[in-house]
This record gives sequence, structure tokens and C-alpha cells, in this order.
Amino acid sequence: MLNVSRWKTIVIWCAVLLSVIFVAPNLFSNQQLAALPGWLPLKKVRLGLDLQGGSQLMLMVERDDILRNSLETTVDGIRTKLREASIRYSGLTGTGQTIRVSITDPAQVPTAIDALKSITNRVGTGTIGLVQETTITPSDNGLLTIRITNEGIDRRIASALATSMNVVRGRVEQLGNAEPLIQRQGSDRILVQVPGVADPQRIKNLLNQAGQLTFRMVDQSMPVEQAIQGSAPMNSDVLYTQDDPPAAYLVEKRAILSGDRIADAQAGLDPKTNEPVVTFQLDADGTKAFARATQQNVGRSFVVVLDDQVIAALPIAQANTTGAGQISGGFSEQGASDLAVLLRAGALPATLTVVEERTVGPGLGLDSIRSGIIAGMIGAIAVIACMVYFYGFLGIVATVALYVNILMILAILSLTGATLTLPGIAGIVLIIGMAVDSNVLIYERIREELKAGRQLPEACDAGFKRAFWTIIDANITTLIAAVILFYMGSGPVRGFAVTLAIGILTTVFIAFTLTQWIIVTWIKRRRLKHLPKDVRTSIFDRAHIRFMGIRRFSFTASAALSLCAMIALATVGMHLGIDFNGGSIIEVRAKQGAANLADIRTRLNELNLGEIQAQSFGDRAGALIRIQSQEGGENGEQSAVTLVRDELGNDYDFRRVEVVGPSVSGELTRSATLGVLASLAVVLIYIWFRFEWQFAIGAIVATLHDIILTLGLFVLTGIEFNLTSIAAVLMIIGYSLNDTVVVYDRMRENLKRYSQMPLPILIDASINQTLSRTILTAATTLLALLALCLFGGEVIRAFAFTMLFGVAVGTFSSIYIAAPFLIVFKLRPDRFQTGGDKKQKAAADVQPNKPAV
Repeated sequence: MLNVSRWKTIVIWCAVLLSVIFVAPNLFSNQQLAALPGWLPLKKVRLGLDLQGGSQLMLMVERDDILRNSLETTVDGIRTKLREASIRYSGLTGTGQTIRVSITDPAQVPTAIDALKSITNRVGTGTIGLVQETTITPSDNGLLTIRITNEGIDRRIASALATSMNVVRGRVEQLGNAEPLIQRQGSDRILVQVPGVADPQRIKNLLNQAGQLTFRMVDQSMPVEQAIQGSAPMNSDVLYTQDDPPAAYLVEKRAILSGDRIADAQAGLDPKTNEPVVTFQLDADGTKAFARATQQNVGRSFVVVLDDQVIAALPIAQANTTGAGQISGGFSEQGASDLAVLLRAGALPATLTVVEERTVGPGLGLDSIRSGIIAGMIGAIAVIACMVYFYGFLGIVATVALYVNILMILAILSLTGATLTLPGIAGIVLIIGMAVDSNVLIYERIREELKAGRQLPEACDAGFKRAFWTIIDANITTLIAAVILFYMGSGPVRGFAVTLAIGILTTVFIAFTLTQWIIVTWIKRRRLKHLPKDVRTSIFDRAHIRFMGIRRFSFTASAALSLCAMIALATVGMHLGIDFNGGSIIEVRAKQGAANLADIRTRLNELNLGEIQAQSFGDRAGALIRIQSQEGGENGEQSAVTLVRDELGNDYDFRRVEVVGPSVSGELTRSATLGVLASLAVVLIYIWFRFEWQFAIGAIVATLHDIILTLGLFVLTGIEFNLTSIAAVLMIIGYSLNDTVVVYDRMRENLKRYSQMPLPILIDASINQTLSRTILTAATTLLALLALCLFGGEVIRAFAFTMLFGVAVGTFSSIYIAAPFLIVFKLRPDRFQTGGDKKQKAAADVQPNKPAV
């Protein structure tokens, strides 16, 4: 019965209306939205940093700092406890996680252990539970060995991470940046995303500084020159200023005041000298301590020390009882502002090292949006033209469904707050090509039902029902790849996975709601008995190609190409990007004229940064600089980028900076490998569950064939292999399996109907029956990817080119690799026979003719 229920109709149009409502805020500026009532849905699509510009930093809590602080704290605690218990000891030393102390009287060892019980007691935390931070092991000669446990270090790292997140959030937000994102990543890292930041180096400088501020008295017991020569007092240190050349001060180790007593700090101008200064106000306890210290030391000087560097030296003319003060040290306006931010946000409990940086200038973000929109529009026009040509009015229906699909994707992105990245735009373009697949499957099923003798209303109803599980099976494989890509990816790549997954779900929803409603309404109102003559896919009905007739040749050729690709991978290798090798990529644009690549190479080679590559990128003014991984680890990578900024900053704008340290590159390599293997394993299980083991093995072999040839393409072309390439590989897996599953589904159906038909002939018949879908889906996807490759911009071009190759190879493998493997594994038709299915139909209905291939 051809019908769409009233409730289904209501759901369809409610979904469309809500999509329009949730997308509408994206058409207005933030100022216009602010004037609207708050009860309206006002969320906009959140743009990724690669589209709006900004910086993404991955900060790691230094475990060595935590270990060193734990060691010092534990040693001090042991010293205090033993003295309070009047226990004599000697040789209190600590190295790494081990502390040793010798109790003078061995008879006092039990008393010493009891005195140190508070140090070895289990400590509870909200997230980790009870943890024993230290253990004590006594020896016969009175030697106690105290070991700091790994669990104790982990607990302190977790505590430091929580404190650091609050400090980082305070520092970033006080700079006035809109909507910063600060998230915990794993057990020891913090992800910081700051959109629209104009000076990423300033952000890094602020977050790299520990911010440990102390006020210390100047030691006047000897000249500082004498102390520098090695005779400094035990309780004093020689510290230096940041000046060039730096000035030296002999200062007492004991602080009269620490930065945690500062209640407020503001940058301003000294009314007398008009120089930038920082004014501060102490809290109540700090005011008392500062008043007492200044009253006792009138006539002396004290210094303000920030992270072991003197930033100001001030004389004490009189006692300060108000708790207000002023720090002046030749600051710039930005320097004074940054110091005020550090003082207000507080100090970090441990050093935060930048292990990964990805910065995009706002200009490049706008270019990416413009290129993505242009590529999307051109791809959509090409896909629509193809569909309208082959299906006429039904092609127009597919076009309407396509635009509603895009509208729904944007609505879900707006509603959920998911981030749209440049690869995410590529995902939408890819969905434009793949979304028509569901329409083609449904339309071709309707045509088959008509050829079987059904009337159009019944054929339409049966077509939608019979296409349902084929569409579900085909899209689940791509969805699996998208989900795994989301969990193994990060940043822009994760944005691609989110967009693609949403697009797959909306595509299936729209195909069996809106598309069905439009077609049902059209048939009922026009009282149609047959499809219009403008449906031109009947040209494929005359295709009776003997695909299996050349299976030995295709196997041999594919095996030879795969072997060559594997040999090339083993000998030549791929050009691995910084995601897997570490290092830096910097995209610059000349402020005037063309980029001088020779000059860039010459100037950067003088910095002794190792191998430097500079090449044109985009137009004549653009250049892409690659810097090899530095020996100094994460800090070495950051120092290299700073040197490049200082060298080229006057002549070039920095449009994109990507820095990956060695620790992150190793993790990305592992996660990428596991991601590909996991996707193959899950798909294998799913196809095995839905079909038979022969189908699963054939699909995996075909997919491995596509992966190997794609990796061979990277070797042959020298295209850089990075995280975006992994995204392309996973999507090739999804597309290849999508195509394979559709062919397999038809084979399974025919195996149930024709148990006596020779398997090669049955496979040929199945492929020919789905040939229109295979060709049209591949054509529309290739058209969308070609538009992305030509007009999507330089940043995404390699991804689009790889996908172009992968779609072509995936279409080939679903026919010439996956299908013949069923013959190799001797798939038995009787496995698919059920009672009523054993009744045979005429073999001539499906058996292909024998023209030359």
C-alpha cells in the first residue's frame, strides 16, 4: 500500500522546520543576535581554529618537576619529623624517587619509623582514591630507605594538572580572548584553544611561565662581584635581570612575601615618569607581613623575583602598611599587562611544556572558508546536473533532499556546539557526492520492481522496503570508519569525522522520510502508472559484462601493483609529515611582492636548525617552510619557531604554524596505526555477522588492496603523509566497503533465488544489476571531490586528491577483488536457501549475454 502516515508527515516537516530555525542564527551577526530575546535558539555553528584563526596548544605537565618537588618536600618533611622526635640522624640525601637517612642509634629505628608514619600514610583524593605516596624499608645498620611511589607521583601530577587548568584558564580569559577552550587531555596534558588570537607567541609566553613571584631582601653582606666568584653566603643566591647585558643581585633565599598574597594587580602608567608599571594590592595577611618586613628593613632594598629572574629592585624608604605597591622595571605596555595577568591568575605548580602547536592566522581562515564554499557550490552543481540528467524529476527530488540534508547537518552542528573545521567542510562536500547513493539505490529498486510487472505505486512501496537494509549496511561501514576516526583523531580531523558521521545519519533519515514523502505525494497526485521517460538509467540495463571472465588477469595485475607498492613502502618509504616525525611547518606570505625562497633558505640556514625546506605554496607570495625535528625535544621545537619568527617577522606574515614534539608524534603514530586496524577489525566482524565469513574475508582483502595502493600513491607522488592522510585512508576504507556491501547484498539476494546458477555467472549478473548505482555513486562522489581538489584551496588539496584516487580504486576493488574472492573461497549457494526460496526462476531472467568485455 503506497502511503505515508500522518504522524510520519508531521515528523518530517517538524524536522525541516527545526533545521531552519537552528540554522537561521548563522545568517545574523553577533550584535544582531544579542538584540533578540534570550529564549530563542541563538547558537551558531562553532568554527574551528583553521577557519576563524587562532592557536591550539597542547601543554604537558613536566613529570620531572613534580618528582623534584616531591623529593624536596619529602626530604624537608623527614628532617622536620625526626627533629621533632629528637632522633639523631645523618646522611639525609635523595636522588630520583629514593631517599636515604641513617639513624645514629639503631635502637631508635622503630621510633623513627613511627615518627615518619604521617609521611607514609595513605592519602585520599577525589579521583584517584587512597594512595600511598611513600614507603619505608629499614636495614639492620639503622639505614632507612624511603621511596616515593609511582602512584604518589601520579596523584601529584593529577593535582598539579587540576590547579594548572585553573591558572591557565585565568591567564587566557584575562587577555580578553573570546570563548577559549581549555580541556584536560589524558593524565598529564591540557588542550588550549584560543580563537582569533593575533599574537600566538604572547599566549605561549604567558602559559610557559611558572609565574612564581617572590619579594626578597638584597644581601648587603658582600659585593655581588665577590659572590659571583664563588663565595656567596649559604643563605643567599646570585640572580640576574632580563636586561641586555643582565645586572646581577645578591639576594636572600628566604622570601619576605610570595605572589599568592597578591589580591589584585593592574597594569598602568607611572604618573611621574609616564612609564608602564604594575600596581598591586596585597591581601590582609600579605599586608601584615609586608608591613613588618619593610618596617624592619628601612634603608635597605628588596627585589621582585619572577621565576628566578629579577624584574625590579626597589629601595625601602619607609614602612608600607597599606599593602599597596608598584613594580617598575622598564616594562613595555604589553609586558606590564602580561605581568599583571600572571599575578592575578597565580603561579603554576609545575612547568607546562608546549608539546604541540597549531596556529592559523585569521586571513588564512577566511580564505579557507571562501574556498570551501566555492568548492561545495561547484560540487553540488555538478552532482545535481548529473542526477537531473539521469533521473529527471526524481533527480530534482534528490536535489531537494540534498539541500535539506546540508541544512540538517548545519542545524545539528549549531545545536550541539560541534566544531566545523576545514576538513569538516570537506566532509560536507564528500556527503554531497555520497548522499545521492541512497536515492540511486531506491530509484533503481523501483525500476526493478516495475520490470517485474508491478504497478508504480506498489513498485515504489517495495523499492523503499527492499533498499532499506542495503542502505543501512552500506552506510554503517562508513559510519564505523568515522567513529574510529573521531576517537583516534584530534582537532580538524575530528571535525571531519563529526561532520561525516552526522551527514551519514541525516542522509539515511532523509531518504526514508522526506524523499519517500515527496515521491509518494507526487505519484498519488499525478496518478502515475509508470516512471516518466526522463529517467535515463535504462541504458545500463543492456550491460551484460562478463566481469569474472577476466578475474585472473585483474587478480594478477592487482597483486603485482600491490607488491610493487609494498616494496616501494619498504625501500623508498613515504614522506612523513610532522605529525609522525616531529618538527615544524610554517606557512608565510610576503608582505610585499613575491616570496624569495632562496633568501628564506639562506637566512634560516644561518640559524643552525638542521635541514630547512622552503617551497612555493599557493600563489607567488606564499611559501611553506619545513623544519626538521630538533634535538632539544619539545623546548627545542618551540625555540626553533621563535627563531624563525624573529628572523622573518619583518618581511612575512605568519599564516599557519604547526609544531609537533617527539612525544606527541610517537603517540600519533601509534593511534593512527591502531585506528586503521580497529576499523578493519570492526568492519570484518560486522560483515561476518550480516553475511558469511567468505564475504567478510573478501571485503577485507579488497580493502587492504585499496589501502596498499593508496600508500603506494604517497610514495610515488611524494605527497606528505600526515593526520589528514590517515583521515583520507579511513574514508577510503569506508567508501570501498560501502560499494562492496551493495554488490554483496545483491549477490546474497540472487544466491537465495538461483542456487543452481554457476557462481561466476551469478556474480556477473549481480554486478550488472547494480552497475547503474555503482557508476552514478562513483561519478557523483568523484565530481564532488574533483571540485574540492580544484577549488578547495591548497591546504585541503592533497586530501581531496588522495580521496579521488581512493574512490576510483575502491570502485575497482569492489568488482574485481571482493567479488572474485567468493569464487576463490568456494561460496556455497545452498547456505542461502530456505524453504520457499528453493523454487527456481528462469535463469534467463538474470543470466548475462556473452559480448566481449
